[in-house]
Amino acid sequence: MRITARLGTAALAAASLLLITTGCASGSGASGGSLSTTQISPPDGEVVGTGTVLDVAGDVALCLGPIAESYPPQCDGLPLMGWSWEGVDGFEESGDTRWGTYAVFGTFDGEVFTATQPPIMLALYDPIRAEDPTGGGPGETPVAELDEIARELPTALDDLLLATWTQDGYVWAQVIWDDGTLQDAADAEYGDGVVIVQS
Repeated sequence: MRITARLGTAALAAASLLLITTGCASGSGASGGSLSTTQISPPDGEVVGTGTVLDVAGDVALCLGPIAESYPPQCDGLPLMGWSWEGVDGFEESGDTRWGTYAVFGTFDGEVFTATQPPIMLALYDPIRAEDPTGGGPGETPVAELDEIARELPTALDDLLLATWTQDGYVWAQVIWDDGTLQDAADAEYGDGVVIVQS
């Protein structure tokens, strides 16, 4: 599974958190029922978070969502524990702020990302491309219905939702983490093949 960020489609890859489990997903969250009340468990084992690491006076975060293009940049994200700049290339700094884009290996407890090994500069990281969950075919849900669902998802998913958009007959929901539980709840609430949850 993966975890990603709050943006529009074109900029999503550039400023997102992507967590790929290298261990097993816990899968012990509740399934079925309302999407807004569904609880998920954090991933078991090591994951990979990709995106901007921003260190402001020792307060380090793995950015989620848009990054303010100020100098130095600003963002909201997950607290990043265990991070060290020692031996790390590819960063910029201004005053007491240092930042760069990396693939960060570690654990995620649902609130904090803890680095467990040295990062890889994001420009050098080449993950395996995820399989297309739609099978390459367009969805069949009317556009007006998709737009309504896309407006509901921020309330239903709250802080778990990073981005949502409609494309090719589907509503796409990018979330911090899903072990399949949120996808099951979305299918139960909206029907199969309407909402595609990605993490």
